[in-house]
Amino acid sequence: MAAARRLKRVAISQPGFLTLNPKVTPTDLVSSRRKRVNKNKKKNWNKYSDVQDVEEFLEDVRHQERTTGKGKSSRPLRIDLILQHDSLVAPPKDVLAYQKPNAKKLRRTAERAEKLAANGVVPRSKKRLLNRTVVDRTSKKTETEANNNPERDFYDIWGQETKDLGEPWYLQQTRKKLVKRPEKLNEKPSVLPAVEVIAPGGSYNPDFFSHQELLREAHEVELKKKKVEDKLERQLAYNKADTATEETILREQVEGLVEESEEEEEKDAPKEDGEEVAVGAIAVADKKTERQRKREKAEKMKEQQRLTERRQTEQQQQLFQLRSIKTSIKQQEETTQIRQKRRKAKEEAQKAQPRRLGKLKFQPQDMEVQLSDELAGSLRQLKPEGSVLMDRFKSLQKRNLIEPRERAKFKRRLKVKYVEKRAFKEIS
Repeated sequence: MAAARRLKRVAISQPGFLTLNPKVTPTDLVSSRRKRVNKNKKKNWNKYSDVQDVEEFLEDVRHQERTTGKGKSSRPLRIDLILQHDSLVAPPKDVLAYQKPNAKKLRRTAERAEKLAANGVVPRSKKRLLNRTVVDRTSKKTETEANNNPERDFYDIWGQETKDLGEPWYLQQTRKKLVKRPEKLNEKPSVLPAVEVIAPGGSYNPDFFSHQELLREAHEVELKKKKVEDKLERQLAYNKADTATEETILREQVEGLVEESEEEEEKDAPKEDGEEVAVGAIAVADKKTERQRKREKAEKMKEQQRLTERRQTEQQQQLFQLRSIKTSIKQQEETTQIRQKRRKAKEEAQKAQPRRLGKLKFQPQDMEVQLSDELAGSLRQLKPEGSVLMDRFKSLQKRNLIEPRERAKFKRRLKVKYVEKRAFKEIS
């Protein structure tokens, strides 16, 4: 059977073979046999799938949409028909949909606005709108000029003044206006320079007098430190005469063991007298008579009248003391001005001093100075003093940029346990 098919295909493929149907070519007969293709791959599925009928249908739909403007009427799906509302009972109304939030408050506001409008009172919001500058809408918009226009205005892009690009209110509403920077942020924390220039005496080849001046300043600093240490020693010192001896120790140990009968008798005697005094101190206050009350009331009124007359007399006397009062006021003003100047000078001096930013106080760096016999004649023989890193660190603290710090102390939680290994134990 397979051999007959193969023979038929070979005969049809020969040139000059005539078929019974003139419309059919020999190649169609050969290719009419179904080709078996594995369609489990996307490539073969796209290649050997027949989608001609789908393409013709879509082309027909597009043609109808182009000509009539309407496509083929598609029937709704059954699931859509099932979900359609076919009940004759109307759904209940949603009451919350008809309610407005703050309706009562809005109604009161509207009524108040109507009353104010009837009285001729203009609300504040409308006043703001009326006070706004009227923009000329008829004027043409400013067009950006070309860069190659020689008649355009000169504008320095690196200048400090900013170019006015529109109305301030418009820039504020359109969020194009920059936020105003607080003036406090422009102030530096300290007026000191970042790098302080050392005194002339700190040079590698200084003048004699300038070097001696630097040595004198260093000497004064050391004297201040010595005074502080001496003061601390005096505060911690104690009198050696108050040291405990054997006699004082024995007296403290024996104290309280001796009989104190005489002292107890002396203490009991004043207690009895005190009881008698306490009993006798209780006395009934006598009731005042009507005459005494009237006399006290009259004396009180006389005292108030006397104080009023004295106050009036003092006020009258002040009229004759205007010159002295003016002089005293002038002196007070001068004193106030002097105090203000002194306070201002103190504030200016405080700006150059480091502030207290943390729990530690700023400790200035030791002066870097060399003695006369340590001075070098050239840079090659110069010995460096201090540390650049420590100098920068102290400068940051002095200019109030960081708080004064000290090196953290390492505290071991647990004690170190020493264990002798077995191998070492065998050797030892």
